[in-house]
Amino acid sequence: MKIPEEYLDWRAKGVWQPGPPVTLTEFAAARHNLFGGAFTWPVMVARRTAIDHNVRTLADYCERHGALFAPHGKTTMAPSLFQAQLDAGAWAITVATPNQALACAALGVPRVLLANVVVDPTALRWLGSQQDTEILVYADSVATVERLAAAGGHFRVLLEWGYAGGRTGCRTDAEAVAVAQAVHDAPTLDLVGISSFEGLLATPEAAQSFLDSLVSATKAIAHLLPADPIVTAGGSAYFDLVTATLGGQWLDGRQIRLVLRSGAYISHDDGTYRHKTPFLRVPGEGALDAALEIWAQVLATPEPGLALLGMGKREAPYDEGLPVPLRVRRADGRVEPADGLEVLRLNDHHGHLLVRDEGAVAVGDLVCLGISHPCTAFDKWSVIPVVEDDYTVSELLRTYF
Repeated sequence: MKIPEEYLDWRAKGVWQPGPPVTLTEFAAARHNLFGGAFTWPVMVARRTAIDHNVRTLADYCERHGALFAPHGKTTMAPSLFQAQLDAGAWAITVATPNQALACAALGVPRVLLANVVVDPTALRWLGSQQDTEILVYADSVATVERLAAAGGHFRVLLEWGYAGGRTGCRTDAEAVAVAQAVHDAPTLDLVGISSFEGLLATPEAAQSFLDSLVSATKAIAHLLPADPIVTAGGSAYFDLVTATLGGQWLDGRQIRLVLRSGAYISHDDGTYRHKTPFLRVPGEGALDAALEIWAQVLATPEPGLALLGMGKREAPYDEGLPVPLRVRRADGRVEPADGLEVLRLNDHHGHLLVRDEGAVAVGDLVCLGISHPCTAFDKWSVIPVVEDDYTVSELLRTYF
């Protein structure tokens, strides 16, 4: 990959750089401690040991289950994390938009799975012209196929399978056959497999039923598929069901290439994925560690039972649960459990903190909070310090959203 060198200055939230710009590499080489004055609050950090552990855990899981891995890059949009995933054996990087595909191509990612329907002619012309980066695209209707064919260039196409009330994707076997036939008949399009996404379904039972329908749809279009079709699914909530249902050679005459696309796993969290991780259902397969922490300062204790943190919706995700207090760091450096603390709500730049025990926090204390839903955490920070276990900063992640 070609990771560009970036400069750090006053535009980087959480990093205190009022002087001349320095490169991210130069700043990281100084090995600042998070609490030593080079950062201001709030700031979100990524724990190195957790990131490394999670990357290895999913790579090992895929290897054990005979699956290729195309982790969803839209979670982080961080080139150095893409590189870590590719170094660990990832087959591709998945993205959700043409702009993200453009970023991956500029960074030199060799293969991109664009897990979304694209109908914009400007984006399609560019996608169809790519030669250095292999890009796989979706089709879920004959109308989409017609736009792909009209765009010029060559496309490797995955038929998208969906479900009623869900997002894009064919709803019936008959529709899937019609779309697959249209791709097959277009001279500039190659049908390379079928794709789906089960991660938004509410229960494992619903996800299993949907994956069973994917098997049915795949069999319905089997006569139009190549000898080694891609079958791809798998968010971070049900990848155990994906490998159990779609793994192996269940399509007569075809050598299936199962591609898993989990993304949130790389940082995991202390909220929604902590409760949804498939490793709770298959504990012998491994475990993931929450890597992201937001450190916010207590600004005020205006009334009994309430403290105001300098952290709000601009800094922390809140769509899948509020931040979770983990620890309190006192002014003298003592660190204590965040017992009796709970985030009640967030404003733009304030967090309302319930304080059940008098004296649990004081003005100026730092509260370490875990987050829920990393897909809406990384996008709030253009630069994210990577910390070692002693909170020495060893790298600055640059994100591109």
